[in-house]
Amino acid sequence: MSIPAGIPNCPRGLEYLTTIDQLLVKQKVELLEAFTGFETNNKFSIKNALGQKVYYAVEDNDCCTRNCCGPSRPFEMKVFDNYRQEVIHMHRPLACSACCFPCCLQSIEVSAPPGNVIGTIEQEWSICSPSFRILNHIGDTVLRIEGPLCTYSLCGDVEFNVVSLTGEKIGKISKQWSGLAREIFTDADFFGISFPLDLDVRMKAVLLGATFLIDAMFFEKSGNRETDGPGML
Repeated sequence: MSIPAGIPNCPRGLEYLTTIDQLLVKQKVELLEAFTGFETNNKFSIKNALGQKVYYAVEDNDCCTRNCCGPSRPFEMKVFDNYRQEVIHMHRPLACSACCFPCCLQSIEVSAPPGNVIGTIEQEWSICSPSFRILNHIGDTVLRIEGPLCTYSLCGDVEFNVVSLTGEKIGKISKQWSGLAREIFTDADFFGISFPLDLDVRMKAVLLGATFLIDAMFFEKSGNRETDGPGML
């Protein structure tokens, strides 16, 4: 996908996002991880609805952290454009996600370009369905994400709705069913992200960060073993 030119007030590298209303995120299958359960850094291809490559993302952390902390591990996610320039940087600190630890819940910070924070995703305390708030660069809540009670991918999609502060659904993050063999033997996932075409380009990038956080929390397996359960228990 070529870079649109002449976009005012748009962070460098986010010009791609001004002309699209959905993204497809595909995680690369790591053969070493599939056969041995040894955690490797995740890699993702990010495309538009036409299948054109927009970005690719690479997780960055060390071997000990990946294999000791499993799905709860902290990480840096680097997002590159087609010219191999890092245009988005995401930071996920080590935290809890269960409802019994309300003071130390999950979050991810998104910067574009790297070093310039444009937004944050923060998990909200909940016993039943997962929910998140999306904050802009000054810390104001601008959107929310509401997830389902059950996040098991049983031969179907799992949808997390993106809603406005008035409760209106404006988009969604959908974990798409990728086939029985892939679901059982790997944690390589497919995601679809939809949002309004005129949504602030920074919030589009933050929704991409929310996708990586949701993947890590609910669909990343430890040693290729399913660890998810109902609600936030």
